[in-house]
Amino acid sequence: MKATFHYKSGDPAVVLDVDEGLTLMEAARQEGVEGIVAECGGGAIRGTCHVIVDQQWFDASGPLDPTEEVLVGLSPECEPTSRLACQIEATAGLDGIAVTIPENQI
Repeated sequence: MKATFHYKSGDPAVVLDVDEGLTLMEAARQEGVEGIVAECGGGAIRGTCHVIVDQQWFDASGPLDPTEEVLVGLSPECEPTSRLACQIEATAGLDGIAVTIPENQI
């Protein structure tokens, strides 16, 4: 599936082919996408893979669990469609998903 990573800073977007079953965080790290720090390696305990999901993809990206909701809420750049990239698993239903990487990770 394809995933597009936009930058809030205005830098050029990065489009990745993501294998189903990987998370967006895993794919971004494998391809060296700037801004996805992922200090916890995907454990949803740091909030350093915060992305803002484009509104049209938010519902399809799945529900936030309470821990994820708290972590994204700590970001000064939190928006209503904020998620952790480590919690978004690539599926056929998300082909074409677009997310924006905030300028700062917590």
